[in-house]
Amino acid sequence: MPRGDKSSYTDKQKRKAEHIEEGYEKRGVKKKEAERRAWATVNKESGGGEKSGSGRGRKTTNVSSKRGGKTGGKASAARSAADRSRSAKKAAATRKRNAAKRSPAKSKRSPAKKTAARR
Repeated sequence: MPRGDKSSYTDKQKRKAEHIEEGYEKRGVKKKEAERRAWATVNKESGGGEKSGSGRGRKTTNVSSKRGGKTGGKASAARSAADRSRSAKKAAATRKRNAAKRSPAKSKRSPAKKTAARR
């Protein structure tokens, strides 16, 4: 069987690869790359072609498919650099303020009170 031959795949696997490929193309991935990714996903989920002989099937997993919609970072990317910087500075100041609040509270407790609190 030549490399890249899809004859050992079931119809369901072929449909699945086609569907995944269409999804990648909608997102702007080139045709060839979308096809490559789609078949890689099918192989990862089902362990390759399943047509050869009865009783050779494996359990399939949908882990790769479920990750599909979880692309993040779009909201942050849409904001300007100044907005992101301002937000980062605000977060750093908050962390610093909270750390300052916590550190004196830790030193006030005596070792006897700590063990009593755990019980």
